[in-house]
Amino acid sequence: MKEGVARFWRQIPERYNFMANKCESCDRVYFPPRESCPYCRRKSIGKMKKTKLSGKGEVVTYTIVHIGPEGFEEQTPYPIAIIKLDEGPYITAQIVDCPFDQIKIGMKVESTFRKIQQDGHTGAIYYGYKFKQRK
Repeated sequence: MKEGVARFWRQIPERYNFMANKCESCDRVYFPPRESCPYCRRKSIGKMKKTKLSGKGEVVTYTIVHIGPEGFEEQTPYPIAIIKLDEGPYITAQIVDCPFDQIKIGMKVESTFRKIQQDGHTGAIYYGYKFKQRK
């Protein structure tokens, strides 16, 4: 039995709400959230506070995908970047609404909620975050 889309998003709230955890001992931010801080270890137990990320960051590096993985073959070519969020964590995400030749290392970006893929069997559409250039 396939999992429904609504249930999928409810069970993994950080995908939908861009939620992270912040260690109150050292102020490091983790996305996706962690139960404890790998730096503070035991000191962080009970001190991991949920925090909403701003969704703003900077492109650290990027590439253009010409041969996509299964389920994404039809979307090629597309740019994928490693983005350092303003709060500290690094994430990998697709860059949208920007010509490939205008994507630059150091470019300021912000998250946007977009379609990720569609399940061919059920027709369910999955959404998530991608990034676009900040104006």
